[in-house]
Amino acid sequence: MDERTLRVYLFHQPSKKVQYALSILAIAVVIGIGMLLHDWIGYQVVALMLLLAVSMLAIFLDIVPVLIAALLSAVLWNFLFIPPRFTFAVGSAEDRLLLLMYFVIALINAVLTYKIKQVQKEVRRKEAKANAVKFYNTLFNSLSHELRTPITTIIGATDNLISLEKKLSPQDQRTLINEISIAGLRLNQQVENLLNMSRLESGFLRVKRDWCDIKEIIYKTIHVLESVLLKYKVAVFIPEHFPLFKIDFGLMEHVLYNLINNAAIHTPENSAITIEAACEDNVLVITVADDGPGFPAAEIHKVFDKFYRLQGARPGGTGLGLSIARGFVEAHGGSLTLENLPVHGAKFSIRLPAETSPSSNLKNE
Repeated sequence: MDERTLRVYLFHQPSKKVQYALSILAIAVVIGIGMLLHDWIGYQVVALMLLLAVSMLAIFLDIVPVLIAALLSAVLWNFLFIPPRFTFAVGSAEDRLLLLMYFVIALINAVLTYKIKQVQKEVRRKEAKANAVKFYNTLFNSLSHELRTPITTIIGATDNLISLEKKLSPQDQRTLINEISIAGLRLNQQVENLLNMSRLESGFLRVKRDWCDIKEIIYKTIHVLESVLLKYKVAVFIPEHFPLFKIDFGLMEHVLYNLINNAAIHTPENSAITIEAACEDNVLVITVADDGPGFPAAEIHKVFDKFYRLQGARPGGTGLGLSIARGFVEAHGGSLTLENLPVHGAKFSIRLPAETSPSSNLKNE
């Protein structure tokens, strides 16, 4: 049970009627136990049992049901246990003082516990507000840069094409058009990442499985990233007779896009990026490895967190790509892991249990 679940479990408040019923039931149960054990433990120990019950109720219930439990326990303890029994009369001054002290202690305990709960709620409220502000600032800072940069590029290149149309050579025009294309793809990717994260967190994501050719997914992704991968050595290793897998083509395309793009972002130019696919006992295994610097050991467990970017990383990205990739893989019932390679570089490994076809020559259903 994680911390958030534990807090909900401990501090969730049932309805008023349920709280009143619980307070009365708890006191009745303790009274019943006390009646059974009275001859062995004495009425003073019964008071301690009732005080413990009131203290436990104060942890989970509101102040009014707890006060009712405290009053009810004092009255019943007096009537059923304090000599003379089965009367509201109290025989000795010592017992009268004991009854008064019991009632006062029960009330103080209930009120103090309630105050502590109120303080805890206020602290949690402030923590939630601080986290919301931090999340908003992180999101705003990331998006303001990642969306402004391609938009500025598109506007600048478009203005040049319009205002300097007659002065630009065909080569300059192609360069500006290429810049617009790259910026448009980057802008589209950021928007898609935001939409995909929204789908994941809303629970509306649905995996649409169909027979897919893994080669087609990989090579299509590489083609989309062609302009990004021009200065990298990309190698693909897939067995010749590779089966089809029943997976969601679109989701896996996004996963590979984010992993390959991440490898390009975090490795120097001319680095090698290797993509391999294998089938192990009806489990699709895809790895994306590079020979770059790898990930710092202290940060490797954080790379799948939302909006997390490595210290000293190159500009670019909102820190959503890897989080989305893991979410899409887990939606398939699979896993996405990261490890540093022995010498240098890093490797992402996708493992997807999926229905397979006998041959990759089968047609889609």
